[in-house]
Amino acid sequence: MSKKFIDIMDTTFRDGFQSVFGARVLMDDFLPAVSAAKDAGITHFEFGGGARFQSLYFYLNEDAFVMMDRFREAAGENANLQTLSRGVNTVTLDTGSKEIVDLHAKLFKKHSTTTIRNFDALNDVENLKYSGERIAAHGLNHEVVVTMMDLPPGCVGAHDAAFYEKTLREILDSGIPYSSVCFKDASGTSSPEKVYQTIKMARKLLPQDTHIRLHTHETAGVSVACYLAALEAGVDGIDLAAHPVSGGTSQPDILTMLHAVKGKGYDLGGLDVERILKYEEVLNDCLKDYFMPPEATQVSPLIPFSPMPGGALTANTQMMRDNNILDKFPEVIKAMREVVEKGGYGTSVTPVSQFYFQQAFNNVMFGAWKKIADGYGKMVLGYFGKTPVKPNEEIIELARKQLNLEPTTRPAIDIADEDEKKSVKYAKEILEKEGIETSEENIFIALACKEKGIAYLKGDGKVMVRKGAQESNKTKAPQKDSGAYTVVVNGQKYNVQVAVGHNSNIELKDIQPADENSSKPAINTATSSSDIAAGLSASVFKILVKPGENVKKNQVVVVLEAMKMEIEVVSPNDGTISEVLVSQGDTVETGQVLVRL
Repeated sequence: MSKKFIDIMDTTFRDGFQSVFGARVLMDDFLPAVSAAKDAGITHFEFGGGARFQSLYFYLNEDAFVMMDRFREAAGENANLQTLSRGVNTVTLDTGSKEIVDLHAKLFKKHSTTTIRNFDALNDVENLKYSGERIAAHGLNHEVVVTMMDLPPGCVGAHDAAFYEKTLREILDSGIPYSSVCFKDASGTSSPEKVYQTIKMARKLLPQDTHIRLHTHETAGVSVACYLAALEAGVDGIDLAAHPVSGGTSQPDILTMLHAVKGKGYDLGGLDVERILKYEEVLNDCLKDYFMPPEATQVSPLIPFSPMPGGALTANTQMMRDNNILDKFPEVIKAMREVVEKGGYGTSVTPVSQFYFQQAFNNVMFGAWKKIADGYGKMVLGYFGKTPVKPNEEIIELARKQLNLEPTTRPAIDIADEDEKKSVKYAKEILEKEGIETSEENIFIALACKEKGIAYLKGDGKVMVRKGAQESNKTKAPQKDSGAYTVVVNGQKYNVQVAVGHNSNIELKDIQPADENSSKPAINTATSSSDIAAGLSASVFKILVKPGENVKKNQVVVVLEAMKMEIEVVSPNDGTISEVLVSQGDTVETGQVLVRL
């Protein structure tokens, strides 16, 4: 009896990189592994889009379009190269205008893409109409998506098989052109039985020759069970990754799934175990210098309560590690449950997952619901589309007041079309002002990546890759018998020499002011009400005032950037700026003075 052929998409080079390394992997480091994957018989790759677009400009000083073309050279002209798009958000966290949405499809077709998997985190079909139309119009395969997750216990009204059937029927009734259908669970929280019922429903509802796929993550520990349930229900394709970027927060390993279907009637892409072993050896060697965050290799029983996607989890923990606040992560994950419950049940996948995390982060750092995150607030107010259920009324009102925006039911893309900063004309003007070529690629980079995109195009991009052993923000005991340290007391730095060890006889050996030429000067910490300080570790994104300038109470003086958020720092009262103590691009610590009145 012949086995059913199941198409395998290798997600290593997009979702794998995002789920483990926060998408920060340099192309010259990984391209040899693409050739090894080709030699192993893999013909279907996820190779770009999602966070693997912006991250190249933000953190790698690389051009995503160049990367995609070089990937095509390594994978071969017949490979099915697939990208991930967020409906009207395309490859950003913000809604795009029709010009941006069309340019996205046009350029991705030009730069080696075969298929675009296209989803909306709210399952608002209105957000898939124009984006799906343009993907098909530019000659790409359009894989339309229904996004999945499980709700926290006690929540009802969405994210069951009936809800997914309703969404799929709306897609079919809308007339959106599509070549395949994917059910995407970025948090990996759906139960195997729900997956089975959902795929069985889709198999009955869709034309018999429709290619149906399931995408999930191992984050909650049930991914293999979900894939086996989907196979039993009649799915045609699943997504897998290769070690060392498989399992944990990523997709199951190709070898793991080949083992799981032994004795069953499925042929997983015609793949051979020995050839995959060789491919994974090459990949492991390519990535051996990259810091592997321990949370990327783990599954968590808490994820079904607070559905954090694997692709976002490590990106967020790494940013918290960078900002010395990783110890807050358990609190943020715990706080995320309430944020999901009150936010209208949008699927926890980018950008909504980031909105959930940012609001949970704010609730932990600034007090519960004291500060509404911009993205979360706009979502509950309707600016990203219609949420599956209506958000909590009190949260809607808080968002309305804090963001000074009224709720809306208008299509998100229509609102974006009215924003001149989302127009090709605006991008051209910015590029011309900076003396940068106004190619379509540069226009899209400017629109999608804004200031950081312009910085890249000007040659001011930075490489921020995490290689080597990195420690968490928790202090580790020194491993030598004694050591020299620098301490700060009331803003004054001192060098101290101490004997080290858990010993009651530890003796202070010496203390003296630190060298004026120390490479890490003491920070200015707030000492009076005229000091305007950073509320958390971050980088300085914008400085909006100058010495001598008069400011009003609550006027924004500095914009910080942390956790993919722009955080406004305001003046506590009326006054005159006496000093600006930081520069754009500086990294600042919690409590560090930014501006003095």
